Amino acid sequence: MRLSLLALLAKEPAHGYELKQALEQIFGSAYPPPNIGQIYVTLGRLEKDGLVRAVDVEQSNRPNKKVYYLTAAGRDALDAWVDEPTEGPRVRDEFFMKLVLAPMTGIADRMALINRQRRHYLGLMRDLNELADRTDREDYVALLLIEGAMLHLQADLDWLERCQEDLS
Repeated sequence: MRLSLLALLAKEPAHGYELKQALEQIFGSAYPPPNIGQIYVTLGRLEKDGLVRAVDVEQSNRPNKKVYYLTAAGRDALDAWVDEPTEGPRVRDEFFMKLVLAPMTGIADRMALINRQRRHYLGLMRDLNELADRTDREDYVALLLIEGAMLHLQADLDWLERCQEDLS
């Protein structure tokens, strides 16, 4: 969440609730709504780290609000984030660890693990399909996010099939 908040602050200064609304508006229903408490905790840490600065702004008929501004250090951190490639394949996959260790230790049957994981992925795929059906066709950001998640799940399902073939 740190870097997404910095990205929004690069556009314009904002207070926490405005940042929450912006995230919800940009990512739509496909992305879990951010918790306002987590946003304020994250902003406090960003301020402590010197990546943002807060200014109290007076409001009539309301308590003052804190408006956050991106600092030069925050801009540098944001630029470094944008320039770095995002991590690729998961080499340290928790399911794979279970799959390898279960038969060695006798804690579970491999095929039972594969079948349980497959059911879980299929349930997630069904949920994503339902979410896609409920999502406004013009909300292309949410639809791209859903499609990406579905493609990852399909790849995981294909990999489970491969595991089952190779390990049975």
